[in-house]
Amino acid sequence: MKLSLGPLQYFWPRAQTLAFYRDVAQWPVDIVYVGETVCSKRRELGTRDWIALARELAASGKQVVLSSLALIEAESELGALRRLVENGDFWVEANDLSAVQMCRERRVSFVGGPSLNVYNHVALAMLCDDGLRRWVPGVEQGQTLIRELRDAVRAAGSTMPELEVIAFGRLPLSWSARCFTARAHDVPKDHCGFRCIDYPDGLPLATREGAPFLRINGIQVQGEEITDLGPELPALRELGVDVLRLYPQHAGMAEIVTHFDQARRQSLPPQRIGARNGYWHGGPGMSLPGA
Repeated sequence: MKLSLGPLQYFWPRAQTLAFYRDVAQWPVDIVYVGETVCSKRRELGTRDWIALARELAASGKQVVLSSLALIEAESELGALRRLVENGDFWVEANDLSAVQMCRERRVSFVGGPSLNVYNHVALAMLCDDGLRRWVPGVEQGQTLIRELRDAVRAAGSTMPELEVIAFGRLPLSWSARCFTARAHDVPKDHCGFRCIDYPDGLPLATREGAPFLRINGIQVQGEEITDLGPELPALRELGVDVLRLYPQHAGMAEIVTHFDQARRQSLPPQRIGARNGYWHGGPGMSLPGA
């Protein structure tokens, strides 16, 4: 079972981002996703920078995948996507159907990201014909649905692509054309002042009663809890999961990677270090009071 480091969901300063990935080159992860998936206004690193970073990480022995935006709204964003797809060296994580189309037209192998809405084996088979080699199910797709889809793919005589599951991190729940961080500061989206750079793990959002609820990350909404599927490793193995995805966090990421690296080499499941992912078990995503 491989470990992957998912794309950085937050907006960090350039120097901090580059320093983080210099450390990543020494970590026991097999696959590293790099690129901006949330907001095209985040330009501390541009497309050329991400591709150059990908080459540096590949030189350290990692498989590197270039991640695309999950919500494409402008012609300029299509241009940046085109440069990603035409990089000439790396797979692309397609988080939008525009990326799927470009990869298909250029015969570039791609990973189906969690923001692609794939809910049946027919859609998955079509994407495989287009060049999909690895699939990351959406956050709400638990083990039962994935097992049913896997069995349907096999029953149809097709080959299941590599399966990658989000094993650790705050779950990306939704995207919007509006910027929630800008709205929280009562400024227009086009004049946001890049406020999200002040929140390296997202802006906490509480309920009216003051209970932690969500994280605001620009145009993206995440769950508040950092979910952890480590204790479910036996079930993940039985399901045929090939890759465990760990989403970057602002602090303690090296220790998290070490924890999962040790866990995948052991027969007994590790102790849970994050929150239980209810979606995986067919229930509410977050732990409810009194549940």
